[in-house]
Amino acid sequence: MARYSATYTSVTPVGTADAANLVDGTYQAIVQGGGSAQQLKINEFYAGGEAASTSSPTLLVAARDSVVGGTVTAGNTRNALLDATASAAGVVPVVGNNATTKPQRSATLHLLHLSFNAYGGIVRWFARPGEEVTTFGNTASLGEVSFSAYSGGTPGAISGHILYEAL
Repeated sequence: MARYSATYTSVTPVGTADAANLVDGTYQAIVQGGGSAQQLKINEFYAGGEAASTSSPTLLVAARDSVVGGTVTAGNTRNALLDATASAAGVVPVVGNNATTKPQRSATLHLLHLSFNAYGGIVRWFARPGEEVTTFGNTASLGEVSFSAYSGGTPGAISGHILYEAL
């Protein structure tokens, strides 16, 4: 069991409707199982605002994806083991915010709505033990979770992380 931190830096979100392609580099991240039998447990979503405008309502959604990202690349995300002495999982999870097959947020499988003002604001969700957001495998709709901006608001730049465990 390896615990990871998937970070994203200075992403300016673009509000995207459900069931529409997420635009490369404008969503916080997707977290996808590295194989067909890998389970991930997401413990925390965090976003910190870096917007230059005093009014930057940012509507963030963590959701399962009805179309999973294909050939995912990091973009401005990073994925690192939290425990310096741990070994990486045999099958490494996929994290990024660029993909050749664009992920699409499901219209019916929203998990969390985390709205905040990106002008210096923060938003954080963390799970109690046993209440983590989970994925299984690497196919729609259970194998991938995206963290992205929903339509509406005037999002500003944000940085943050997603903490998760690969089983």
